[in-house]
Amino acid sequence: MDRRTFLGTVTAATLLARNFAWAIEPHRAQPIGLQLYTVRDAMAKDFDGTLAKVATIGFKNVELAEFSMEDGKILYFGHSPKDLRTALDRNGLSAVSTHVNYKSLAPENFAKVIEISQLLGHKYIVNPWIDEEVRKQPDGWQRTAETFNHAGEMSQKSGMQFAYHNHWFEFIAVDGKLPYDILLAETDPKLVKMEMDLCWIEVAGGDPVKYFNRYPGRFPLVHVKDMKIIAPVPASGGQNLGDSLDQMTSVGSGVINWKHIFAHAEAAGIKYYIVEHDKPKEPFDSIRLSYAYLEKLRF
Repeated sequence: MDRRTFLGTVTAATLLARNFAWAIEPHRAQPIGLQLYTVRDAMAKDFDGTLAKVATIGFKNVELAEFSMEDGKILYFGHSPKDLRTALDRNGLSAVSTHVNYKSLAPENFAKVIEISQLLGHKYIVNPWIDEEVRKQPDGWQRTAETFNHAGEMSQKSGMQFAYHNHWFEFIAVDGKLPYDILLAETDPKLVKMEMDLCWIEVAGGDPVKYFNRYPGRFPLVHVKDMKIIAPVPASGGQNLGDSLDQMTSVGSGVINWKHIFAHAEAAGIKYYIVEHDKPKEPFDSIRLSYAYLEKLRF
């Protein structure tokens, strides 16, 4: 056996052993993060107190919702990026990722996003929504993929990773093709990762595990939120979410099979499990229950 064949055999054996070990050992959904959109009303009323409560529950990582612009300045719930970083550090929280709107991806805007993301210590910059007028343009999804590749290149050069967060409309066929498939096929897998919203893909009738196996390693972030029932959403893809928001519930108290999905976390490449609830009646009760469920879950 020559050296190359020997090394190839050793590598294959190592990978096989690693996969076998992963399969037989119990695993946890770690680390657990929180999308701060879940507690947006509380953040607006009590910025510091809300972050303190989030940390007390046990969260170490958070994901920022979109910022606002006032007098040309970027603000988070009325606070500067510098003040936000201070508050996060004070509470032992790391803003591992952030959501930014589609218009922010234009190169002249995205440079500022990157600058602030570096200040806040983000690892991931995520676009969570593609404006409807963009999606309805001829070749809109292909053009979106080009935009994502450019944003991904700029992010990577700055030491961060770009990603896209889905809703349900990406799983409604356009000219016989699913937009989500177009994005995955036409973006560079090194430059563009996915933050799969595991609730919305289920609502749309999609199968997250199928995507994990087809595109291994593309899903370092996942949004974890649950449904009492899988309620329908409009085929138009607009922002009228039908009954879905009213059916959301804390993680583990709904119908989504988390053990089945997370059993494929290794193939997916999941690094962060991020809790979110779009419309909680009692936000802190919701995130406390979600955190407790995920903390105990083994798969």
